Amino acid sequence: MASPTAIKADAAVQEFPAERLFETRKQSLRLTENLSDADQTVQSMDDASPAKWHLAHTTWFFEAFILRDHAPGYRPFSEDFFYLFNSYYENEGERHPRPFRGMVTRPSAAEVRDYRAHVDEALEKLVSTADDDLTARLAPLVELGIHHEQQHQELLLTDILHLFAQNPLYPSYSVTERKIAPHEATGDTWSSFDGGIRRIGHEGAGFFYDNEGPAHDALIRPFRLADRLVTNREWLEFMADGAYSIATLWLSDGWATINREGWRAPLYWRERKDGWHQMSLYGLRPVDPDAPVCHISYYEAEAFARWACKRLPTEAEWEVAAEGLNPRGNTVGTGALRALPAGHPLGGERQMFGDVWEWTASSYSPYPGFKPAEGAVGEYNGKFMINQMVLRGGSCATAEGHIRATYRNFFYPHHRWQFMGLRLAEDA
Repeated sequence: MASPTAIKADAAVQEFPAERLFETRKQSLRLTENLSDADQTVQSMDDASPAKWHLAHTTWFFEAFILRDHAPGYRPFSEDFFYLFNSYYENEGERHPRPFRGMVTRPSAAEVRDYRAHVDEALEKLVSTADDDLTARLAPLVELGIHHEQQHQELLLTDILHLFAQNPLYPSYSVTERKIAPHEATGDTWSSFDGGIRRIGHEGAGFFYDNEGPAHDALIRPFRLADRLVTNREWLEFMADGAYSIATLWLSDGWATINREGWRAPLYWRERKDGWHQMSLYGLRPVDPDAPVCHISYYEAEAFARWACKRLPTEAEWEVAAEGLNPRGNTVGTGALRALPAGHPLGGERQMFGDVWEWTASSYSPYPGFKPAEGAVGEYNGKFMINQMVLRGGSCATAEGHIRATYRNFFYPHHRWQFMGLRLAEDA
């Protein structure tokens, strides 16, 4: 997500994931069906990318890491695309600067779809003709490509939301909204967890990114964790108490940031005569007081926790609390495309997965014994382990089946355009 993280495909991954590969490729196109060519070309800020670029970059990934090296006789769609649609892989050569992706009006959105069709046809041919040895070697790379594209599907949605929020007409991304019965958030309940030496990080069979390992022991002190996410109602109380103007609630960098940027509410909030509204993938809507607050920075999450006389959980605490839970919740497969109140029928246990990514108190750094992979895929993750904070749990825009308890997302502390929220913790 912030920057896609890297594969550590387990040796137990044997079956070639052909069906999931092509379903994932189709899902990316479905996400752009309601977008015009102009919608897919504009870049609203340096941190976002045009939808057309996401479609092309995920295609470039399969072309650069699978087809070019493993498909005999493969002919690239365009040599120029290796420059245009590389993201940050230094080993793959020069690339177009990220802040200027919105200037790439050519190729058109239609040509990008043709590019995807060209690569998909080559992938289908490769899948159908590969012998057992090649299939075994390609399976981990294809698995990585699937998860990489799922990350960009979420980025595509959040980048479109940011783009549409700049439009004075506040257009809707989705033409149809899944109707969900009104539901009040559950009350304040907390779960307690014992301290001790606990094992965290991924181990065993299945796909995981390299930043999720190695599994290691962590010392955990007894703690308590809220059974739901912080709500908009609580955030309105935070605002009404003047928290955005109380310097003692904020980290120094946070205080400097909110004053430099003029923040006085979460991103996408607009105050009107009839109250606060929030830009969503369905356009501008009144703020739902019982829904989780989202589009807040780490600085804001940390300040709220301090205001509430609580704290943010560490990522180790969050993972201990999520251990053994089914990693399901309000992700993109529900069709809600927005964060929902705790206890809603589309959610999972204790709202641990889906709805909003949860800021933790942990800086994004390598686990003990971490080593980046060799070659270009080694750039996928390790070089970003500086100056960022870890988030856990997934969001309403996360691809279905993409999240797990050990998943580590990461963003800079000032970022807000993703579906980011918080859960409170305290020492037991």
